[in-house]
Amino acid sequence: MLKLSKRIDYGLLAMNYVALSPDNASVNTKRIADEYRIPVELLAKVLQRLAKKGLIVSQNGPKGGYALARSASEITVSEIIEAIEGPIMLTTCSFSGKGETACDQWSWCNLRSPLHKIQDGVRKLLQGMTLAEMSQISRQEESSHGLEIAHLSR
Repeated sequence: MLKLSKRIDYGLLAMNYVALSPDNASVNTKRIADEYRIPVELLAKVLQRLAKKGLIVSQNGPKGGYALARSASEITVSEIIEAIEGPIMLTTCSFSGKGETACDQWSWCNLRSPLHKIQDGVRKLLQGMTLAEMSQISRQEESSHGLEIAHLSR
């Protein structure tokens, strides 16, 4: 089954939360973790990876936390996923590098081309959706279901 990892889930939730923060105000890790009931330690590691890749910036001090490093419309879902887990790969042959592969079936596999086509479609879809678009959709879902992210109602 194709499935996003918990780290990616948590990273997308956190990036969405930060993107929806009024005036790009910084948001601390504990606040995000409390909002989504995410283990603080795991979320902290995910946020550190996102910061290391330049998607968010860490701000120290009593009102410190994380803020977007650039506009949400300039950050793609693909960038977020790759910052957390590396290149998007559906199969081991999807990212074989310079002729090297970890796939035992490489020599006789006749599915590489169709799988690469699927891989490219997934990659293009993720590259085509920005954090701003994702946040807009989540905001619409919240309002249609009567939900709200806590920091937006403060």
